[in-house]
Amino acid sequence: MSRKERLERIIEYFRKAMPDAVTELKYQSPYELLVAVILSAQCTDKRVNQITPLLISRFPSPHKLAEAKPDEVFQYIRSCSYPNNKAKHLVGMAQMLVKEFNGNVPSDIEDLMKLPGVGRKTANVIAAVVFNKPVMPVDTHVFRVASRLGLIQNAKTPLAAEKQLVQLIPENLITLSHHWFILHGRYICISRKPRCSKCGLVDICPYRNKNLKE
Repeated sequence: MSRKERLERIIEYFRKAMPDAVTELKYQSPYELLVAVILSAQCTDKRVNQITPLLISRFPSPHKLAEAKPDEVFQYIRSCSYPNNKAKHLVGMAQMLVKEFNGNVPSDIEDLMKLPGVGRKTANVIAAVVFNKPVMPVDTHVFRVASRLGLIQNAKTPLAAEKQLVQLIPENLITLSHHWFILHGRYICISRKPRCSKCGLVDICPYRNKNLKE
C-alpha cells in the first residue's frame, strides 16, 4: 500500500469517525486561545480549561494582562506545569501584543513566534484554528499517530514531520487532520498501551500488534 492509498483510507475513516473534530481547549477569542495554548505545553487540555475561566476573568484582554506582574498571574495558573515560566511568558506575550500588534493576535507564523512562550507548534495552532491556515501543528500525539500509521518516514523532528504531512495531506484537510491525529492519539492510539481493538485503522496500521491487550 502506497502512502497515498494509506492516506485515502485514513481520511475515509476519520471523516466518518470524527467529522467535526475541533480543539478541546475552550476559548472565545484569539487572545483567549493563545493564552490557553501557551498554558497547554506539557499540560492537559482538561487542566487548562479549569484554569482559564478565572484567569481570563481577571485579565480579559492583552492590555489588562500586560499590566500584570508575573507573580499575580502565577496565583491563577499555579496548578499547571511550569507555572513560573508560563506566568512570565503570558505577561511578556501580552506586552508584545500591545506594543507591536495593537493588542491583536497576528496571523503570520513568524510574527506569532516572536511572542514569548510561542514556539512553532503554538504558532501553527493559532494560525490553523483561528485563521484557518493550512498549517500542521505537530505535538507528541500528531507525531506518534502519523508515525504509527506510516504517513511520515524517517522524520526525527516535529518540523520534519510537519513538512512531510503538509506535502502529503490535501490543503483543505490539513487543519482538520491535525485535530483527527490529536484526538486519536489522546483516546485511542495512546503512547504505552494503544487501544488497537477500538481502532478502525488497525487493518492498515504498520504498528499494529495483534497481541496488544487493553
